[in-house]
Amino acid sequence: MTQTERTKTAPDAAEAARRARFGTLPERVRVEDTIEERPATVPDPARDAYSADEWLVRYCL
Repeated sequence: MTQTERTKTAPDAAEAARRARFGTLPERVRVEDTIEERPATVPDPARDAYSADEWLVRYCL
């Protein structure tokens, strides 16, 4: 095998290996599969209740 034959076969083998590994793109990932929505904490209904006494203590004393 001559030097020119070796240089022709080496890139062909490398190209074939590269195409086998990177020849196709991976499957597309749907947006629904990338996002997970859930509340950070469980809502506390007592926290949102208004208390006039608490308001007086916090802001008027």
